[in-house]
Amino acid sequence: MKDGPDIAMIASLLGDPARSNMAMALMAGDELSASTLAQEAGVTPPTATGHLNRLVTSGLLRVRRDGRHRYFRIADGDVADAVESLIAI
Repeated sequence: MKDGPDIAMIASLLGDPARSNMAMALMAGDELSASTLAQEAGVTPPTATGHLNRLVTSGLLRVRRDGRHRYFRIADGDVADAVESLIAI
């Protein structure tokens, strides 16, 4: 097995239409709530929660809790650059 980053795992995360729509919605730089991201992705809130958890666990997104609500953003500039590179392709 090859050492180094698992680009296939990252590609599969962003290759899912719901998760890619969520990432695109966050590219403006704003934090968005889980319910807003569910709407952007066209999925139910429970489905969005599963997708968002995978994106946070992988390090692509960051989450901030405010009471019962969770707000998400792109993790850092490297992730934003990667998403922008995919847009160009």
